[in-house]
Amino acid sequence: MDVAHGSYNASATDFATIMIATRILRRPRLLIVGCGDVGLRCIEQLRARRGAVRIVALTHDPARRAELRAAGATPLVGDLDRRATLARVAGIARTILHLAPPRPHGTDDLRTRALVAALAAHARRRARQPVPVPSYGRGRLRPGRAAARSAGSPLQAARIVPDGLRGPTLVYASTSGVYGDCGGAWVDETHPLCPANPRAFRRVSAEQQLRAATARGAISARIVRIPGIYAANRLPIARLERGTPALARADDVYTNHIHADDLATILLRAAVRGRPARVVHASDDSELRMGDYFDRVAHAFGLPPPPRVSRADAQRQLEPTLLSFMRESRRLRNARLKRELRVTLRYPTVDDFLRAAARDGASGQRR
Repeated sequence: MDVAHGSYNASATDFATIMIATRILRRPRLLIVGCGDVGLRCIEQLRARRGAVRIVALTHDPARRAELRAAGATPLVGDLDRRATLARVAGIARTILHLAPPRPHGTDDLRTRALVAALAAHARRRARQPVPVPSYGRGRLRPGRAAARSAGSPLQAARIVPDGLRGPTLVYASTSGVYGDCGGAWVDETHPLCPANPRAFRRVSAEQQLRAATARGAISARIVRIPGIYAANRLPIARLERGTPALARADDVYTNHIHADDLATILLRAAVRGRPARVVHASDDSELRMGDYFDRVAHAFGLPPPPRVSRADAQRQLEPTLLSFMRESRRLRNARLKRELRVTLRYPTVDDFLRAAARDGASGQRR
């Protein structure tokens, strides 16, 4: 500061510092709700883009703040089970990855309900501001109705919401379990939902809430249905070492898979290229029965393959949670993933990953 003239003579270094700070403040923000293993992989991929976005991670555990900061995110303490703690979530980011699982009981996803309520409160405040409403030519389908039609929902369920009033883009990590048992049939995103257990009912509840909120304009949700996630640190090694049996081929079920790194890519791509209220399968090109998957992992890591038992024997030997996965058989189509999101998978099949793991000498570390 020049005291005599009351002016500030900024040096080139000072100016650069100011410009960098301004750019940081202006960077778009992304909020990750439920930042576990996959959320951390999303952060890792975003950091590789050299600061293109500021990342905020919601956590209910204050002890995780240091971990999240080290990963490259700004921690925000809040609990989806306590709505009063979510006030700061509203309006903090224009893009949200909702990766938090529902509570482990009931058939209604109360956590998603709390998150939607917080975001809707902010949307109502924005709605009070005057926004020009676009006009549409005669006979043209308006955006809200186009979104509803593409998602397969009744047209009367969608309100016409001007783009200026739409809430943040939200990508929801759902599950392919919402389809229930399909007898091994190929399933695309238009297949009827038939949840067969409370876990799947909670996911259906979340999807319905998010699509309804999209129709109201509170958010603009994209739904990603996810099958079994695997990675170097998410393989059934302990199960194989215990000798837990798998179903005999005559009773075995088809399962679907996605590598955790590919899933992170899909979630981020859905935020950019996904369509409102649209569902996409996050599934690779593998066509495997459950026992064959275990056999491949066992072979790759030099472990004995699991013993095969009949379904009747499995019901006597295995715990109910594990049995529930053995009651559902389906094969997911992923044409939307490739056509609409334009995702090229790093690991198109489980075998591609296992070959890479053998070459790299993969251990249990995240990769």
